[in-house]
Amino acid sequence: MKFVDEFRNPEQSLALLHRIKATVTRPWVLMEVCGGQTHGLLRYGIDVELSGVVELIHGPGCPVCVTDMAAIDHALDLAHRPHVLLASFGDMLRVPGSRGSLLTARANGANVLMVYSPLDAVRYAESHPSEHVVFFAVGFETTAPATALAVLQAQRLGLDNFSVLASHVRVLPAMEALIQAPQNRVQGFLAAGHVCCITGYSDYEEFVRRFRVPVVVTGFETIDLLQGILDCVMQLESGSAEVHNSYSRSVDRNGNMHARDVIAKVYEIDTRVWRGLGPVDSGGYSIRRELQQFDAMHRFNLKAVAQNEINPDIALQARCRAGEVLTGRLKPCDCAEFRKACTPETPLGAPMVSSEGACAAYEKFHPRATL
Repeated sequence: MKFVDEFRNPEQSLALLHRIKATVTRPWVLMEVCGGQTHGLLRYGIDVELSGVVELIHGPGCPVCVTDMAAIDHALDLAHRPHVLLASFGDMLRVPGSRGSLLTARANGANVLMVYSPLDAVRYAESHPSEHVVFFAVGFETTAPATALAVLQAQRLGLDNFSVLASHVRVLPAMEALIQAPQNRVQGFLAAGHVCCITGYSDYEEFVRRFRVPVVVTGFETIDLLQGILDCVMQLESGSAEVHNSYSRSVDRNGNMHARDVIAKVYEIDTRVWRGLGPVDSGGYSIRRELQQFDAMHRFNLKAVAQNEINPDIALQARCRAGEVLTGRLKPCDCAEFRKACTPETPLGAPMVSSEGACAAYEKFHPRATL
């Protein structure tokens, strides 16, 4: 039995599973926000074990998945410019823009470098003064502090050949957009523990008061996930809605104040386009005006373009239903292109590219016999 065999602590996990089933008197719909949680739920078959009791639908998942196509097109533009090197994380290089991916662009001669940290890009800029290095910065609040530190380090070093194409996003405003969407079915959220390590969870208290929906901060281990699900359904069954922290070993109410201070020094909150959601008010970060010499949008006079994710003029995007997957309206296995035209080797959209994407999770863990 997959559910038992995969667990480190099967007795405790089974006990939590039985408690969930004993608690529920009607089916509930929960959304996990983080792609790491999605992979955990599918890997251990929790979604199957709770079928008919709790429906687990998958939210935005990961920042690679929700990065707007226009941002990728800006990165492609920069990568083709003379004496400019575009640096970013490995997953980001494979996500298609409207004119292909950064990986394809590199194969065709564009100057693209995969890095493991934004500080790698700073070091490269320091050792290659004849090139302008642009770091394509993606991530939830989790990775924003590292990018902010890179900008401050470049400032300390006096580097004139380093800038950031900022595409950091903020999770809570996206949750607000999801819960207010006309097609919303979410009745409770499993909040992303790694994001709350930075932000804390105090801001979720107003969200819960406003929308009357329970939010439970959870980690990524099986017991974390099951405890979060149990907490959520207990609240729903009792008619209550509160913020609970089931990841107290890593998260406290106010988060990491040092990391938050570093973000505030470099970034300001701004509207950001999310793939699948469109423009989200306060949904991301932009570099502060006083540091605009490190802002690639300003440095290269790039125009902000609100680009619709599904463009009927682009055959690739017309076939890809990533927007519905990212907003929990479609399970990856219900997409006509899943495991057909869309595979890890030939991905049509970001959720199949990213190591934390929902489509990648279904490709890896969803039973093939059901196809």
